[in-house]
Amino acid sequence: MTRNQMLALKAAAILWVVWGLVHMFAGVMTITQDTAGSVAGIADAVDPALLAGDYHPAVGAVLNQHGFNLLWIGTYTLIAAIFIWRANLTAIWTAAIVGGVTDVGYFIFMDLGGFVNFVPGTVMTLVSASAILLSVPLWWINRSEAAG
Repeated sequence: MTRNQMLALKAAAILWVVWGLVHMFAGVMTITQDTAGSVAGIADAVDPALLAGDYHPAVGAVLNQHGFNLLWIGTYTLIAAIFIWRANLTAIWTAAIVGGVTDVGYFIFMDLGGFVNFVPGTVMTLVSASAILLSVPLWWINRSEAAG
């Protein structure tokens, strides 16, 4: 890879580290808060008073599962970032699939629904999209070199 390609991969890796850490933190916060706090933390553009109330324990369990998923997805992309930093072409795809697909759902249901503020949610979607745009073209360019 050229020097510029390596710099792009390093930039993508840094973006995935940031994205991973934010999602790990969000996962822990979702699991450790009560149900109303978790909902208000996720849907941060909604008045928290509208989200306060008694929720069935099943709602809390669903949110805890969501928090667990955020935690492992963040951890996964953080680990993948280490491999991307080292120019591992497979890690480019795995981070893009895990982190990118996660943000597609977030964008469709939370961003477009108007339930979240631009910071941090939409910014994190832009971070993952930027990491993908910096790294996936390099995979395409270098795939034959890695295979041969």
